[in-house]
Amino acid sequence: MTQNHPNPVLDFMLTRRSRPAAALKLPAPDAATLEHLLTAATRVPDHGKLEPWRFLIIDGAARQRLSDLILERGPALTIAPEKIEKAAKTWANAPLIVAVVLSPKPSENVPEIEQLLSAGAVCLSLVNAALASGWGAAWITGWAAFDRAFLETGLGLQPHEQIAGFVHLGSCDTPVTDRPRPDVSALIQRLDT
Repeated sequence: MTQNHPNPVLDFMLTRRSRPAAALKLPAPDAATLEHLLTAATRVPDHGKLEPWRFLIIDGAARQRLSDLILERGPALTIAPEKIEKAAKTWANAPLIVAVVLSPKPSENVPEIEQLLSAGAVCLSLVNAALASGWGAAWITGWAAFDRAFLETGLGLQPHEQIAGFVHLGSCDTPVTDRPRPDVSALIQRLDT
């Protein structure tokens, strides 16, 4: 392959841009489409074939229940009221949320950090699969992703599990502008010897 050969996958990667969660609206991907996107999302490095991640599909009344839990948990954690309101609104208004749960597996050969990185790769792959399919997508976490009471009571996570990300999915017709991108040349250090 020559350097000038058209490459639509690379072109997509060089121009991809997540959509703001607040700009997402219905319709969201249906069950069959979502399964297709999740199948693509699991095509990530997974040393030892451990599958150290799983998905929670958060839809319908669950979004409002979790929004209410955020309103309850925020003051208990002394989160600023405006941050609580913003988080609760994001959950209540999201068309569909996929929680990517890091569920590490015991392994002598695959340290937990590699399993965490695999779960992060699943989040990015889900966002990219959705964007490439014409959906709006945003990978966010927020303070609730680190509150054990929210995770265990609200989402049913086990004590050893964590959230790698909440991927919000929906339709989006809001134009997005690119943001400043890193100067890659300033980030490179070459080791030749």
